[in-house]
Amino acid sequence: MEAHDADLKKELDATLRARGDLGEEYESALVDSFLAKVEQRVDTVVDRRVRRQLAEQQMVVARGAAAPRGGSDTWGERFGFAVISLVLAIPLSAIAVVNADLPGLFVAWAGIVGVNAVHALRGLPGFGKRAKKPSDWDE
Repeated sequence: MEAHDADLKKELDATLRARGDLGEEYESALVDSFLAKVEQRVDTVVDRRVRRQLAEQQMVVARGAAAPRGGSDTWGERFGFAVISLVLAIPLSAIAVVNADLPGLFVAWAGIVGVNAVHALRGLPGFGKRAKKPSDWDE
């Protein structure tokens, strides 16, 4: 990654020198050109990371190993769930207030908080697992 950083620094230096030589009338074209190069570098890095992650997932599937329940939950998934639930909370709150006033609003928000709490807690070890009861067949 440091090689890419050095290349980008050289590109930026060249862009700034060109701006000095060409003048301000070419500034937007020079900036657009530099940003296109930065975007290409970002795309390259993201593509490489996505390919690596897909290859890791394919290896897990090929080996027949299932990802642990808590390990498959990413920060992005939790954040996305929270954002979606808050977006949906707006119409739910309006419906609750129109139909049941303030108590309806409390019930709606209790449900929203409950759903988010369960979603957040499901990644914890032991959450949702029942204790195994001994039976006569276990001997």
